[in-house]
Amino acid sequence: MTAPDTATRPLSPDVEQAEAAIVEHYARLVRLAYLVLPPALGRNRRVLTAHSLVQRALPRGRRAAEADAAAAVRGGVPGQRVGDDSGYPYVRLRVLRAALEAGIPLTFRALPRRAQLPPALPQVWGLRLFPRSGGAEELALDQWLATLDGPGRAACVLRALERLTEAEVLQVLTEAGVADPAAAVAGSGDPVHDALFASPEFDPCVLQARPTDLLRRRRLTRAGIAAGAALAVCGALLALPGGGWGADGPAAPPYSRNAAAEEALDPGKLVRAAPALWRTSSRTGFSAWPARGDRAADTELLRRALAVWARPGSSVVVSATPGTPSGPPMGPPQLLFAGAVDQAVVVLLYDGLRVVRYAEPRTGTAGAALDFARTDGASADTATALVLSRVDGNVRYLTAPWVTGAALRDLLKPGDAPAALKLTPEGVTPPVAGPAPSGSCASWNALALTGDGATRLITDLGELTPARLTSGAPGAERDVAETAELGDWSRIACLLPSVRSHGVRTVNAWTYAKQPLPEGDGTAAWLCTRAETWQGTADRVQAQFLAPGAPLAAQAARSEGSAACGPREPRVLAGVLWKSRAGQWYVLAAGSAQFASLSVSGSGVSGSANGNRLAVKAPAGAQVDLSGKLTDGSKAGVLR
Repeated sequence: MTAPDTATRPLSPDVEQAEAAIVEHYARLVRLAYLVLPPALGRNRRVLTAHSLVQRALPRGRRAAEADAAAAVRGGVPGQRVGDDSGYPYVRLRVLRAALEAGIPLTFRALPRRAQLPPALPQVWGLRLFPRSGGAEELALDQWLATLDGPGRAACVLRALERLTEAEVLQVLTEAGVADPAAAVAGSGDPVHDALFASPEFDPCVLQARPTDLLRRRRLTRAGIAAGAALAVCGALLALPGGGWGADGPAAPPYSRNAAAEEALDPGKLVRAAPALWRTSSRTGFSAWPARGDRAADTELLRRALAVWARPGSSVVVSATPGTPSGPPMGPPQLLFAGAVDQAVVVLLYDGLRVVRYAEPRTGTAGAALDFARTDGASADTATALVLSRVDGNVRYLTAPWVTGAALRDLLKPGDAPAALKLTPEGVTPPVAGPAPSGSCASWNALALTGDGATRLITDLGELTPARLTSGAPGAERDVAETAELGDWSRIACLLPSVRSHGVRTVNAWTYAKQPLPEGDGTAAWLCTRAETWQGTADRVQAQFLAPGAPLAAQAARSEGSAACGPREPRVLAGVLWKSRAGQWYVLAAGSAQFASLSVSGSGVSGSANGNRLAVKAPAGAQVDLSGKLTDGSKAGVLR
């Protein structure tokens, strides 16, 4: 790599240096922009646009300056070296680019660029500005410039005003984005008339002023006053108080008075399931949960929660899991819980698609929060608990009415017995330590909930709904209960942060292959972990390699939105580069039972094997291609 040529490229200017260049050479830069702009704009708009382009040439920050300064060529002010004024070529290039963009015709096929629009600043009201009139030679030169395109005018101006050589002109036009700089230079005319470019005819800093159309301006002023008065009247009518049931706390102002919408926000219309409905209901989901909590009859609290749900104010902290709409309810929602939890008052509501949690301090409503979680299709397996609160790394859950027992289990200690938790009569757990904090994985807590004839394992992934953990082949997932399954989860639990806050419903771990390692180094296991989301898309799949004796699994492959390891595509293939105890590197690969053969190639490695496992010697750091053939003869690639 060669060092930058500072004789032809200026050092990167900072914002202050660029501003100094604009201020010192403002008249020259404005003249350059004025001459490059298309004459069809008219002299008044060309003057204002030229001033606007120069004033906008100041970079937004140091990074922008350094990125664009590498494209600015030498040329500067005649008689000065680059080291004396390294900011001038940079701002000149920005002005030239903007002036060329302003000459591009507007079309409906592309959004307009900023330079193509009328300038926001400077603005002149009631006057038309234009440079002084010149003689016959200046008029002829102006008419001739009108026949050139933008790059042609730019080449002419760079040669005449900036006194650049032909090679320097070509380089500046290239960096300004001109498609054919050579053609622009060739059509830039005879240099014999270059002295005329310094004429007052082309100086947009020495101007004459004339009034605009006075009668038209009077009519527009009257129309503007009438429109403003009408707008003020409409605003006053919309702002009039429309009554209501009471104070809505931190909710935003009402946006409509619709009968159906008002009914959905009436706390008296809330759906409340019977306490024993879950025993006879055909669907055992959140719709079967009864209303619980010591504030379930607090009408004012429920009114605030419904109002904030419909129109959260600017002070309300709103969050939603991916793919979850955060709009108001379509009808009266169902009340699941309302009560004081730790230092907050919490309301849980359900509308058939989402569970919504409203939380406010015990005193006042400042700092209210609103959380949305998608829960459509919930069943007894996935509607076992909801997160009530998180305080100082501790989590409280509200369990389903069919849950009869709860215990806390550390997934990283599969041999330890779970610690029993005492539930309140309303099904609230005591505060339990959440999963491993960011950056460490010394433990990973999960909750074992017993009820409805099963014990289900759930864990908090930073959302309103905890994720259910399962084991087994796709389509035959089961609750984690056996010692071997707990052992596998103890080595992959620390990979769960990769699916945190993604709307995960269930996470299944499937041991799809076991592989004897070369040189008698034991037997490794291959797992596929699939995190399925409530929205049914963006499921995350990981393949993990469990070496014998390793405390944690190594991630071999991952994919998002893949059907692998799921009911639609119950197969997977992955590989790793593994080093034996003797120091020899191998490419190890394993596929599920559907694979009849595997092959690998690349980086001097070539090999194949019948069956769903492969081990081939390889150099350290080898990059290989892995593929397989299924039992039906079709080909399949690795997880990616």
